[in-house]
Amino acid sequence: MYPVSTRFLAALAESHTVVTEVTLFRTDGQVETLEHTGGSVTADRGQAIRRTCTVTLADLSLIPQTAADKLATYGARVRLARGVQFSDGTRELVPLGIFRVDTVTGDPDQGPVTLAGKSLECVVTDDKFTTPYTATGTAVAAITALIQRSVPGASVINRATDAPIGPRTWDIQADPWAAVQEVAAAIGAECYVDADGVFVVAELPDLLTTAPAWTVAAGEGGVLISAKRGMTSDKVHNAVLARGENTQTNTAPVSALVVDSDPSSPTYWDGPFGHRPDFYSSSTLTTTAACTAAATLKLRAAKAPNASGDLSALPNPAVEPGDVLRVVYIDGTRELHQVQGLTIPLDEGGDAPITTISAKEDR
Repeated sequence: MYPVSTRFLAALAESHTVVTEVTLFRTDGQVETLEHTGGSVTADRGQAIRRTCTVTLADLSLIPQTAADKLATYGARVRLARGVQFSDGTRELVPLGIFRVDTVTGDPDQGPVTLAGKSLECVVTDDKFTTPYTATGTAVAAITALIQRSVPGASVINRATDAPIGPRTWDIQADPWAAVQEVAAAIGAECYVDADGVFVVAELPDLLTTAPAWTVAAGEGGVLISAKRGMTSDKVHNAVLARGENTQTNTAPVSALVVDSDPSSPTYWDGPFGHRPDFYSSSTLTTTAACTAAATLKLRAAKAPNASGDLSALPNPAVEPGDVLRVVYIDGTRELHQVQGLTIPLDEGGDAPITTISAKEDR
């Protein structure tokens, strides 16, 4: 969860003044604040581009007519934030992301104007390879080079354990962002752009060991509006076989099978769920340890959807995909849920839908 004060979290469950901010970074270097009437930000770890936004504007002059207009879709960016104004007049704003402006539409006579944008993964994924590209060295160095090839000077933060990778060459027209994710998987990690617009390499937090970031409780003083639980075995796997073979270095084939070895898990490899393996291969995997790390990451996500939830809560802009939430129902039952995605509104009304990828009883 994005770092916020205790005062901020307490205010969310009480009557408070919502403040939102839309800052435009124009292609000519100018920066200005846009008056807006609504919109939302959706963050979903299941999407290649993790964050998307819409912003509603009342000023009809913002509908672009030429490439020189300030909201023309030729590289302008917006930074969005939502927060609380406290009774003493001070404000605490939480960033919701930095977005490339991709679409601006509206009725030129009556409005409104709607701006749509994507977080900065889109800059990398759109910059397809025009010549064959080879990644070498360590995983984090290769990821950084791939990102900075498209976003010069981009900040890349590593929270995973770095390791060497085998050389990997992508063909013309391949997706560089898919290449980033393939290299990240070699060290058991994923890569995404956070709310500050920073590229992050990190493992998916483990639901079983990660401390809850926020309590979503029903009843008086709570923030839970409604909840729905579900369970499915569709696309659920309880083992991953990761394999690597690199012909460029004449490295012998390596592999590792990682299974759900927890007897108390509903997807236990030797339990009634049966054997449902998934498979992953990449030439970046040159050691058994690398295969094990990649398979462990893939398994953590592959077995997660066996329990899922749809929550509706009062908006907390600090919540991020991957966070673990403690949910307390009206009867006192407690569960831990891991966030898959959520939507934060840019206006005072409404709630924040949250989808989760896994859940377990919280004792």
